[in-house]
Amino acid sequence: MRWVTYATGTGDRVGVIGDDRIHPVAPGVALIELVGRGAAELRAAGEAALASEAEAVPLAGARLRAPIPRPPSVRDCLCFLDHMRNCRQATGSPRTLDDAWYQIPAFYFACPSTIAGPDDEVTISPGSAWFDFELEIAAVIGPGGRDLTPEQAEEHIIGYTIYNDWSARDLQLREAPLAIGQAKGKDGATTLGPFLVTPDELAPYRRDGRLALRVEAKVNGRSIGSGRTDAMDWSFGEVISYASRGVDLMPGDVFGSGTVPGCCLVEHLSLGDPAAFPGWLRDGDVVELMVEGLGRTRQTVRASAAPHPLPPRPNPDRRPPRPRVNRAPAKLPYTRGLHEVGAGVWAWLLPDGGYGWSNAGLVAGEGASLLVDTLFDLPLTAEMLDAMRPVTDRHPLTHAVITHANGDHTHGNQLLGEHVRIVAAEATCSEMRHEMPPEMLTATQVVDLGPMTPYFRERFGAFDFSGIRLRLPDLTFDGELTLEVGGRQVRVMDLGPAHTGADSVVHVPDAGVLFAGDLLFVGCTPIVWSGPIGNWIAACDRMIDTGAHTIVPGHGPVTDPDGIRAVRGYLAHVVEQADAAHARGLSFAEAVESVDLDEYATWLDSERIVVNLHRRYRELDPAAAPDLDQMTLLAMMAGRALS
Repeated sequence: MRWVTYATGTGDRVGVIGDDRIHPVAPGVALIELVGRGAAELRAAGEAALASEAEAVPLAGARLRAPIPRPPSVRDCLCFLDHMRNCRQATGSPRTLDDAWYQIPAFYFACPSTIAGPDDEVTISPGSAWFDFELEIAAVIGPGGRDLTPEQAEEHIIGYTIYNDWSARDLQLREAPLAIGQAKGKDGATTLGPFLVTPDELAPYRRDGRLALRVEAKVNGRSIGSGRTDAMDWSFGEVISYASRGVDLMPGDVFGSGTVPGCCLVEHLSLGDPAAFPGWLRDGDVVELMVEGLGRTRQTVRASAAPHPLPPRPNPDRRPPRPRVNRAPAKLPYTRGLHEVGAGVWAWLLPDGGYGWSNAGLVAGEGASLLVDTLFDLPLTAEMLDAMRPVTDRHPLTHAVITHANGDHTHGNQLLGEHVRIVAAEATCSEMRHEMPPEMLTATQVVDLGPMTPYFRERFGAFDFSGIRLRLPDLTFDGELTLEVGGRQVRVMDLGPAHTGADSVVHVPDAGVLFAGDLLFVGCTPIVWSGPIGNWIAACDRMIDTGAHTIVPGHGPVTDPDGIRAVRGYLAHVVEQADAAHARGLSFAEAVESVDLDEYATWLDSERIVVNLHRRYRELDPAAAPDLDQMTLLAMMAGRALS
């Protein structure tokens, strides 16, 4: 028999399925009460309902709840060891498991109060950027028991259902060092349904004492994984027997099987090839789980509100990080917030100018205004937009210019109203389509990256990469574009490729202000991801030629043309050092070790010389330097910074 709990106008009702209709039992009877009576009485109750003259409800139109909406307890087991091996591999660890996994059937307690029905919407765990599903099946206990043998445990299973273990993978990884079990990474939601299917109904699928059910998981119609449930290393009988040692199992207790290998997102993660990853779940995604003999679930994922922050406690055993001070001369106080840099022109500054701490700008005309760039995460962008509101309430935002594709200048785009027209160079728009998904940056905060870990934690630990949905430009241009903003002319010029494939600057001629984007780092080291370096040097000359006397860099304090000259000098120094090393026959690695940064050694993030030398070596002779991916170069930078 297939049993359901379904919603009615007067509360939940229980019924048994017959001919695609729900035949209800008496009002007020819960399924947990029926399963506690045992298989024989459950079957008798079902037969009575099928024979009853009570009006049946079409299954297709019913709102199904979880068969047991509030189980006494929920234990999720790990019966498929390949799932654990795959997860370890995905996060960069060896697939080898400790002996304990082969000696003890693992389980943890899930949260009975967050049970969801088969078609219910599911909210992303607050603060999570790595939300995942897990296709499992569950066994439900009928009459309770204690100290059961595996054979007895099987007899205490009253039915089976689909089990979706919704998981916040980043929260899991944050909590892993505590080594006390699952917590907020796992208690956001657990789906059960659509039916509780009795063991006799599944008898045709039994193979060697296990259920052999075909399963498949899809997201937005795309198949993510499939498999069979008879690949279990530990049987339900074994894990229930283990759980019952010295413990009274109760009617309605739920035991999840653990994930069928391949039937979740995390197993498909590859830090070495992030582009191949299907992506974590986002607002509006539809997850469908199908299990032969048990039915299917279909649920839409919804965004959640940000969690209430908790300040960390000081760690007396942690060595304080080295102080980071941007020592560059500043035309204006280099403090966080909004600074007027010209008539009707403001800069938003985020010290110290290192990774992610970028600047933005605002240009106001009569009844309209233009934003230059958004910020690395949604909270930072919301803070900035709130601070700008006294201006933008009087001069509403009509345009936003994105200087280049990097996330610390684009991730906040979604917070701009639909009426705001986002403008960028065509090559910037193209690069944004292929940038690493914002949520993947969470890896820098939660994944053990070996010796690189402290470097990434220090550089990226302050940012919140959850909830970001990249918004692409509405208008693109090649070369140069002039915008009219409330009677003011604003020139937008693409001077790249240099830092990235396209690097735009925003010139406000009547105020003498230039927003340089990441063509200008002041007091912190430029990084040449794209190049050629000669093009960046030429871009410096073109910025000086605008005649602007106030320059807002992408990172660092507000400056003047001398700030541009300083960056030009650094780039020329990189060329000189790289060319000399190459002429001496030094390999790229040898050049990194021997480079003399001279006066630029005190600039923040000086380890970026690794990327810059690599770029120049590739320009001189591609055979002289391997074509290294971004993660490898970041690892080399981390090694230099920590040495």
